[in-house]
Amino acid sequence: MKAYVFPGQGAQFVGMGKDLYDNSSKAKDLFNKANKILKFRITDIMFEGTDDDLKQTKVTQPAIFLHSVILAKTLGDDFKPDMVAGHSLGEFSALVANKTLSFEDGLKLVYKRATAMQKACETEPSTMAAIIGLEDEVVEKTLENINEIVVPANYNCPGQLVISGSYKGIEIACEKLKEAGAKRALPLKVGGAFHSSLMEPARVELADAINSTKFNKGICPIYQNVTGQPVTDPEIIKTNLISQLTSPVRWTQIMKNMIANDVHEVVEVGPGKVLQGLFKKIDRNINAYSA
Repeated sequence: MKAYVFPGQGAQFVGMGKDLYDNSSKAKDLFNKANKILKFRITDIMFEGTDDDLKQTKVTQPAIFLHSVILAKTLGDDFKPDMVAGHSLGEFSALVANKTLSFEDGLKLVYKRATAMQKACETEPSTMAAIIGLEDEVVEKTLENINEIVVPANYNCPGQLVISGSYKGIEIACEKLKEAGAKRALPLKVGGAFHSSLMEPARVELADAINSTKFNKGICPIYQNVTGQPVTDPEIIKTNLISQLTSPVRWTQIMKNMIANDVHEVVEVGPGKVLQGLFKKIDRNINAYSA
């Protein structure tokens, strides 16, 4: 069984997608179509912008989505997934790749998500931190006893959990988790507390857009962030996608469930190599590589 997985925010880099644009007429057409849909030339920022330009949530998310989806589309007949998944933002890329969403609708939803999240971040300044070297249960129990907004956000792999919350909550949590034995408690340079209750205004805004968008039955199951389970029903996919903004990403569970369902080959589609590395931490025998 073969899985295709799609990265989320943080995988971006200046120059991403330029090789696709230069070497594939299909890719060039899709990038130009994206510029028209977004009503600004995102390709200029992706190919020649600064790191700071690219780090803006409203730019980062559609940029990563475009790189991932257009790369998948240029694979042609070689793109043969038995299952797909995407980390956070990458879930939208996966839904376009498996034909649940059209390219145009996927991009519009991603841009809506990005602008709504950036607005929420500006309204309520917040952040995230990576906790390395502690069991998930220890982190969860520690956070429960902190009287600030701070919650598990990304279950990336055993011993690697990202937490999300207010600046004060993250500061207290990092201190307490170091005391509990964390090898590292590293604040991240992100725009806000993604996958926490602080994203509720963005969730409400995105819900309207998702509910008014056509979702088809995909060519294969998608393992969704909220549950870690494979889904094919478009209505369930919509519900899970809406919940995703304020719920943790259960990537560890997704990987374990894919492996339990006989996946032996994992192809990472998009910028970066983080997801294939996480799979190898779960099972060294997995054949994981970049598209």
